[in-house]
Amino acid sequence: MAAALTPATPLRFKPYSTLRFLSFYSKNPTSPRLFPPLPRRSVPSHSTFHRKRCFCSFISAALQSGEMKKTEFAENKVGEMGNKIGDFRKKVKIANIKGGPDEGLNWVGQTLVVMGWVRTLRVQSSVTFLEVNDGSSLSNMQCVMNSDAEGYDQVESGLISTGASIWVQGALVASQGSKQKVELKVEKVVLVGKSDPSYPIQKKRVSREFLRSKAHLRPRTNTFGAVARVRNALAYATHKFFQENGFVWISSPIITASDCEGAGEQFCVTTLIPSSREAADSPVNAIPNTKDGLIDWSQDFFGKPAFLTVSGQLNAETYATALTDVYTFGPTFRAENSNTSRHLAEFWMIEPELAFADLNDDMACATAYLQYVVRHVLDNCKEDMEFFNTWIEKGVIDRLNDVAEKDFVQLTYTDAIELLLKANKKFEFPVKWGCDLQSEHERYITEQAFNGCPVIIRDYPKEIKAFYMRENDDGKTVAAMDMLVPRVGELIGGSQREERLDYLENRLDELKLNKESYWWYLDLRRYGSVPHAGFGLGFERLVQFATGVENIRDAIPFPRTPGDISRGHAPTVTTTAYIVLGQRNEFDWNPESERRNLQCCKLELRRPRDTRIAGGSWPSSVSGKPKG
Repeated sequence: MAAALTPATPLRFKPYSTLRFLSFYSKNPTSPRLFPPLPRRSVPSHSTFHRKRCFCSFISAALQSGEMKKTEFAENKVGEMGNKIGDFRKKVKIANIKGGPDEGLNWVGQTLVVMGWVRTLRVQSSVTFLEVNDGSSLSNMQCVMNSDAEGYDQVESGLISTGASIWVQGALVASQGSKQKVELKVEKVVLVGKSDPSYPIQKKRVSREFLRSKAHLRPRTNTFGAVARVRNALAYATHKFFQENGFVWISSPIITASDCEGAGEQFCVTTLIPSSREAADSPVNAIPNTKDGLIDWSQDFFGKPAFLTVSGQLNAETYATALTDVYTFGPTFRAENSNTSRHLAEFWMIEPELAFADLNDDMACATAYLQYVVRHVLDNCKEDMEFFNTWIEKGVIDRLNDVAEKDFVQLTYTDAIELLLKANKKFEFPVKWGCDLQSEHERYITEQAFNGCPVIIRDYPKEIKAFYMRENDDGKTVAAMDMLVPRVGELIGGSQREERLDYLENRLDELKLNKESYWWYLDLRRYGSVPHAGFGLGFERLVQFATGVENIRDAIPFPRTPGDISRGHAPTVTTTAYIVLGQRNEFDWNPESERRNLQCCKLELRRPRDTRIAGGSWPSSVSGKPKG
């Protein structure tokens, strides 16, 4: 199904534009340097490697005789006052060397420098094998050392061990082993950072639950390294798809006063809790009160309650009515006390908005987007996908190929209910018209009823959908759609937005939402309203779908869930604000409920525009700590 989109425009994000720039290189050859400099060389014309792997970790160069004496690992200063910054040279990583069709054989005979972390170390009588990984790919570089290699004493003494970071120089040779085509014959090794014997990630297999408690180290494992690379590829493909189709990326605010979904599951952000002491030592009576004994929000930072956003959609609609096609891609938050494998308190959302578009355009865009990013991962993350297919979910590649190649099916919500009622299957949650479809219903439809084909269900009852969705002519349903995919269920949810002012005002009244809080949203319907539509996609669910990992906490670098915020972070206290983990029961803030027990966690503001969440702490005077 082709999407009705604007003509393609040149991609703004140039390939490899986000490489890290290292400023310690100096053009003055007499200046000491942190790493041994290597002469420039171009990649040989017969060398081919995937462009996907050009975000690298492996510096290569040929040390031509006579050009340079033995390289030295510099120690102290990195430059002299007044020196110019040297030219940036992109690293060539293990992925570039071993990622080509000949798996590195075309690099044989060249002298290379490898920088990475030791995965395994095997000392034998006459030779030592080091497996080094730089994070650019699943593959390690096998480094073979003899006792005459410079720095071998660091291996003998035990300084170089599993987890240590090292700098290795040697010649690439054809491997005598069967597991790899090439290996590095080590001439010199330098220990960059030693690893304590307590290093928790050894060669033995450990559970993913254990690794969640080591979130700062788990990227060094095969599974989480592969998840990170696929997540990166999906993010890159997301921007590429929308940029090529004429969309403008919009930064939606993280702190907001509105609740897009109207569900009341927002984190409250406040500075009313004193920051001069630890939160655990802050008495409740230190919070400013009004004469009536209620919280005095006028003394808060914004002068009224503020919350972490649950969606950037409403803000995206603002810009869609000016720029036509826009999208947001950023973090969102929900204070839903669900400690399951499907829920996160902090997650990322992709939310495009299309002006001059209806629900059919919305479904076409969602279909084209999903097929595009899936095909990008299959084409550019082959090694990682083969790993997932072998160790995580057998058949994940076939499942993704079905999504990329098959036509999507669409049916109405009413037809979907009839299909479920006729199913020869007993569901845990009863099925009837007007119910919200559960994961078991969605998976049955896409996995069994339509044999693994993605399905879009449209025209849902308005009672179970959000206020902003356009009412259909029947008065009972709205122009909403959910895209269902195998193994996950709902992956994308979208709708045509209500562009008629009177209908929108009536809907706000029906749901008893305060129209004054949405005055700006209503203004968009007063001044040049236009039919428009959009959808939302939880990025972590997309990562789950693409990789096959079962728990959504393994699809994000640092998962935030009820009762668990500190894993993988080392707190650094400076300026402090607080987030209240209270759930609101309705959109309008109810001051009568403010005497309830408060739950809070610390939000550190290291510097402007930079927020880091540190370890949670609970006031000693507060009861009702979160479950789970």
